[in-house]
Amino acid sequence: MIVGSDISRYPNTPRPTCRGYLHKRTQSAILKGWRKRWFVLKHNGYLQYYKHKKDEGKCRPLEVTKLEGAEIGADTSLGKPFVFKCIPQSGSRIFYFCATSNQEMKRWLEAMDKAVHP
Repeated sequence: MIVGSDISRYPNTPRPTCRGYLHKRTQSAILKGWRKRWFVLKHNGYLQYYKHKKDEGKCRPLEVTKLEGAEIGADTSLGKPFVFKCIPQSGSRIFYFCATSNQEMKRWLEAMDKAVHP
């Protein structure tokens, strides 16, 4: 049983297709750089993230983005390894993510690709 999660209350709820820490590029007027965040890609194609792993199921996500129809792929323009981007169909925002390894980046890209083309 997972405490503090919807899975314990709703055992028939499908588990997320992908979850883990990624670094997300921050480009606000005040903050610039990379922030480590806990990401969860749900079976319904929504990507959400939290400040910490322990926040999942206890706090509201910092943001929720629908991936269906989004453009995703590896990105070399930032000069960092294992960077990929996501451009959701709704809105003009571009998300840049950085994984810890090529294998981790591929895992996320495969899971996101399934959410983009359900």
